[in-house]
Amino acid sequence: MSREMLIEIGEKIKQHALKAGFEEVAVMTYSRESVMVKFANGEPSVVQNWTDRVAGVYLVKGQRILGTDIPIHNLDQVYKTIDSLLTMHEKIPPSMLYAPLPSPEKHEPLPGLVDQKLLKAIEDPSPVSEAIVESANRYKIDTFAGMVQLTYEQKCLVNSKDAQLVEDSTYLKVYLRSFAGDGSGQWSLGSRRLDMKKIEEVAETASRFAYESRRQEEYPPGKTNILLSPMVAGNFFNYIADMATASSIMMGFSIFMNKKPGERVATEKLTLLDDPRNPELPGSTSFDDEGLRTYSKPIIEKGVLSNILHNTKTASKMGGKSTGNAGMIFPRVWNINIHPGDHSFEELLAEMKEGLVVTNNWYTRLQNYIEGTFSTILRDAILIVKNGEIVGAAKKLRIADSFPRILQNIVALGKETYDMYWWEVETPTRTPYILVKEVGTSKHTA
Repeated sequence: MSREMLIEIGEKIKQHALKAGFEEVAVMTYSRESVMVKFANGEPSVVQNWTDRVAGVYLVKGQRILGTDIPIHNLDQVYKTIDSLLTMHEKIPPSMLYAPLPSPEKHEPLPGLVDQKLLKAIEDPSPVSEAIVESANRYKIDTFAGMVQLTYEQKCLVNSKDAQLVEDSTYLKVYLRSFAGDGSGQWSLGSRRLDMKKIEEVAETASRFAYESRRQEEYPPGKTNILLSPMVAGNFFNYIADMATASSIMMGFSIFMNKKPGERVATEKLTLLDDPRNPELPGSTSFDDEGLRTYSKPIIEKGVLSNILHNTKTASKMGGKSTGNAGMIFPRVWNINIHPGDHSFEELLAEMKEGLVVTNNWYTRLQNYIEGTFSTILRDAILIVKNGEIVGAAKKLRIADSFPRILQNIVALGKETYDMYWWEVETPTRTPYILVKEVGTSKHTA
């Protein structure tokens, strides 16, 4: 779809909503062309191509705010949905967060969001599939499963403040899970660029972990030193970064609820960014859903809480200004980037001396958002470290601790970073291995 067509569709939807009686309107239209290859039993099993076209609409009348996503294959259906929202608006109260849409800022396009190699791979993903199969079998495994998705995306924002902003991008998402004996291993990658070496590393790493954990033993639960792999660190920092959005703080879903910028919340070794201006990560963008310019900023800098993430509405309520993090309704995190440390993987093991390398986790659940207490199920390879060397693999365990304790007990970070993006790491995250001392673990028997 051409840029002109995207703008035309957005303008038609906007004009219909204004004519219907809404006072403020924003329409973010997306057009995506994707191909996905699924793997099962160690080989490609299904190839799917699809086109996804949808509009996110933001509508205001009498300071009442409504929003929804609507497929845009049929504009008449879009108009009917908007008309039904108008009927509905009187049944909801005025929003306590209402603030007028801001005027759009000067648009500075972010270069490097489209990769020609990735566009070619969307037309023919077979070289990517073949590389994954070959790489996964470099270790003696039984089988593997997973998927690779390649996408070309166009997005366009038009609103009643006369914003007309368009951005093109490509991205890929890969995750593989390998099995060997009683062992298993998983790894992922998210990027705007096609790098065959990195894709091969995903498959090879998953198989290496499966091979290393094929024989397992009991490991006593309790406090232990833990090296968080980028898969696990990515999951944890998705929760922590989201807790820095103003909406999470205002609703009481945040460990930063009783903190202010300038207060220490972590060891000084940790610097955590919201990084929308990093063109390599799939969440990068030059403008937010209110048409304001994005910029990269620390959430935690050398252990100190630095920024709360705002849209115009939360900034107005809390007395700040927008940080360019507007989603269609609430503020959001674009990309997470954790600054690396200076340790090699072997040096992290030596620093740990005794403990565990945890390579993957599923089902993180918060027991108390303000205290940050949580538990998560460790999946796949849990590697036992003694005298600074990996000596075996442990059976099932949970981590049961709190995010504030994790942040305060970071001992060291690896010097190499990895780009994670899959269903347990929904916000693209660049992170190194992170060594944390005295982490709580418990048995997991399911």
